[in-house]
Amino acid sequence: MKKALIIIGALLLTVVLAIGGYGYYLYSSVQSTVDQMHQPIEREKSERRDLEVNMEDREPLSFLLLGVDARASDSGRSDTLMVVTVNPEDRSMKMVSIPRDTYTEMVGRGHQDKINHAYAFGGPEMAMASVENFLDIPIDYFVTVNMEGFKDIVDALGGVTVDNAFAFNQSGHTFEEGQLFLDGDQALAYSRMRKQDSRGDLGRNDRQRQIVDAMIQEGAQLSSVTKAGSILDALGNNLTTNMTFDDMMKIQENYRDARHNSETLEITGSGGRIDGIWYYFVEEDERLRVSNTLRDHLGIDSNEVVSAD
Repeated sequence: MKKALIIIGALLLTVVLAIGGYGYYLYSSVQSTVDQMHQPIEREKSERRDLEVNMEDREPLSFLLLGVDARASDSGRSDTLMVVTVNPEDRSMKMVSIPRDTYTEMVGRGHQDKINHAYAFGGPEMAMASVENFLDIPIDYFVTVNMEGFKDIVDALGGVTVDNAFAFNQSGHTFEEGQLFLDGDQALAYSRMRKQDSRGDLGRNDRQRQIVDAMIQEGAQLSSVTKAGSILDALGNNLTTNMTFDDMMKIQENYRDARHNSETLEITGSGGRIDGIWYYFVEEDERLRVSNTLRDHLGIDSNEVVSAD
């Protein structure tokens, strides 16, 4: 099975911040890029919400970020899954990576499987529905990225800076302990490493979230129209989302300050096999802990039922 490739969390906010810095000057280019990325889905809102989110009233939002290997030889599984919740009132966002082998229900297929298979079975809509069911929260928007083109996006940003916890080698690159500046190729390799980390997938998820934060900070400091244009070109070629241009403009206006206070959550569990196939099992108490944290951040009362049933 392929290793999970890398992160995509910063891509959404990079688009938003690019719009914020140069949106009016590059209005036509931005709108064209968003139209290129836009992938409409059948549902207008999450079934776990009574009403569509009112962004004018700054209601908390949630996003599902999916890293997909789009090569012809690949089955299209989403090897990276990250949920981001954004609360503009306390200017914060929370990020949680869902281990790709997590054993859970495939909503719409009537059986349980690895959560990263949901995208292969039913595209972003089944992935959204399955993540909603697993975490018991509404998912408002999705963002997918073709991981083969990820390095172009990092390079368009001018690189990212991370703080590496320990030295290791990966894909021909050496990563020393301490603060590192990474270009696109290096960021890809840094995010792939798993086997040299005693924490396995959980350690890899930490590195993915590091790069998420680094990309957000780089995107927030766009210094030239040229850089903004390069970022838009890279995103347009590698990213899809159900957000419209109008959605992004509203997010930029009402939610961008949330980047100043970012918290990462971790889902712990244990590995095991069913019929010879490896899965990652999350105990119910752990699932509820993460679910309740995200529900609270979205302003959903812990006793409120948001199930679509």
